[in-house]
Amino acid sequence: MRHILFILALCLYPIFASAQLYACRDSIKNGYDFWLYVPEDYRADTAEKPLVMFLHGKSLSGHNLAKVREYGCINALEKGRDIDAIVVAPQTSSGWNPKKVLELYDWVKERYAIDTNRLYVLGMSMGGYGTLDFAATYPEKVAAAIALCGGSTKNELCGLNEVPLWIIHGTADKHVPVRCSERVVDSMCACGDTCLLLFDKLDKVNHSRLARVFYMEQTYDWLFSHSLSDTLRKVNREFQMNKEVLDNAYKGLKTNKIKIKDSKPSSPDTSSDDGDAEVYIVKKGDTLGRIAARYHTTVNKLCELNHISKTSTLQIGQRIRVK
Repeated sequence: MRHILFILALCLYPIFASAQLYACRDSIKNGYDFWLYVPEDYRADTAEKPLVMFLHGKSLSGHNLAKVREYGCINALEKGRDIDAIVVAPQTSSGWNPKKVLELYDWVKERYAIDTNRLYVLGMSMGGYGTLDFAATYPEKVAAAIALCGGSTKNELCGLNEVPLWIIHGTADKHVPVRCSERVVDSMCACGDTCLLLFDKLDKVNHSRLARVFYMEQTYDWLFSHSLSDTLRKVNREFQMNKEVLDNAYKGLKTNKIKIKDSKPSSPDTSSDDGDAEVYIVKKGDTLGRIAARYHTTVNKLCELNHISKTSTLQIGQRIRVK
């Protein structure tokens, strides 16, 4: 009997051959193209995943999305770094626009079961600028951020004081001088309390060496230790950053089994059941009212389409016709 139950469990639980990596082009009107990584154990009807957003530096700019895999979070995943999150890596051709980054966040949020209390942003060089610009503009969205050898284009940076933030810069950086990060810290100090800030100036470390941070387990442990749902927001000070830590960044990595799909992902939240029918997969916290507002319809219409009543209890993973 025990063997039969085990076999039934395997049949009922979806088995994934590998994690999925999608190349998403023209998915957002006038928005960024991007890589979308979906972990092997992701299921829309189970626990929500954190969202990690990687913003690249100038060397990966352009319209060739393959370049974004040369270093950073996606490359770290392919080299074997385990990141238990949905990971998004957009590409820009001319600097980072916080509004466009937010549009990408909203795109993912509408289609995947993500924990909106756990959005993490990290970037290097121009991506460090993008990370600080985004966190300063939308501090209420960001659970924690890491900015490597960057700076900011914003005049108003007080929002950064609300975000657990780790700024790291090498003193031997000839591409982006350490003074660019120091200006950000000076602006934060002028705004008041900087208790959520970590600022590490690494002696004699150059620009490119900081790319190792994306491959370190402690990078993601530090990020994931923060959440917007924390009763009292504080920064984790248990992790250290120094040259010795950087030297061991690649330790233990081995090639990861990721299935690359050079096409748009089929959305987990919508599908075509009956001609032009659209189906939404219920996530934690959803109500008929929220779903109706999202799809510009009414609760009465949803009830009619799904043969349910206004008082029906929605279940996570339930399929709701919206059209």
